[in-house]
Amino acid sequence: MNKELETAIMSAGDLPTIPVVATKVMQLIESESATAEELARVVASDPAVAARVLKISNSAFYGCQRQIQTLSSAIVVLGFHTLKSLVVAASVKQVYKPFGLTEKMLWEHSFGAGLAARIIASGTRAANEEESFLAGLFHDIGKIIMNTFDKDKFQIVMQRCYNEGITFEEAEKSVYPFCHNEVGAYVIKKWNFPEALTNAIMQHHQLDFPEPADRYQVHLTAVVSLADLFCQKLGIGTREPREELDLTAGKPAKLLGLDESRLNFLLESLKEAYERNKHYFSS
Repeated sequence: MNKELETAIMSAGDLPTIPVVATKVMQLIESESATAEELARVVASDPAVAARVLKISNSAFYGCQRQIQTLSSAIVVLGFHTLKSLVVAASVKQVYKPFGLTEKMLWEHSFGAGLAARIIASGTRAANEEESFLAGLFHDIGKIIMNTFDKDKFQIVMQRCYNEGITFEEAEKSVYPFCHNEVGAYVIKKWNFPEALTNAIMQHHQLDFPEPADRYQVHLTAVVSLADLFCQKLGIGTREPREELDLTAGKPAKLLGLDESRLNFLLESLKEAYERNKHYFSS
């Protein structure tokens, strides 16, 4: 834990904030007394978010058999907790502005990882699908924060990745005294998301847990880590696919008990889901 970095982020007044509508929706759902009408009113208070929620809820990814035309029906058909993840996904895109090439690639990788994490969680029953979706969506939010505060410095890291063929983590260490997963975890903590999400974002590269480790936390983090690797292998939000990645040899697959056959099935499921649904998330 980097206490100095945590203190700096928690006290920073100029960090991007999670939109008000997402915060209100999360609070309503946690209260356990919210009605579909109350939630619909809150979401409708931000027309841009409301329009994006309706668009995403009609994507093939959510498997609805009929067109969803109102927020109330979206809540009834999809359920409160799915709505929460949809509102967050629809809201958080504004954090990725200004929307240049770097932001575009980071957003594609983020929502791709969200889709992947949801698919992996569904296929393995290792973690909650909606929590996995949010953890995947936010796993690299630290990169966006670093890019927002000093674009020139962040571009040095990106250029080293592309020009020297090294990983982002290797390039990052040569430029920053901290890493993006630390930044992301503290930002998610500041935004008042659950501790499980904070820990998954903090550990999605290392997967290093103290003993005795919480089994659910380990599985959620492994789901996010594998989702990230899936996106790298397919080239989602990256310059080019890393086809040489051996997913079976990685720690996430071993923690989740996935063999080559199941990994390939989940990977193909992501490839199909991403191609079918990317336009619902990207615009």
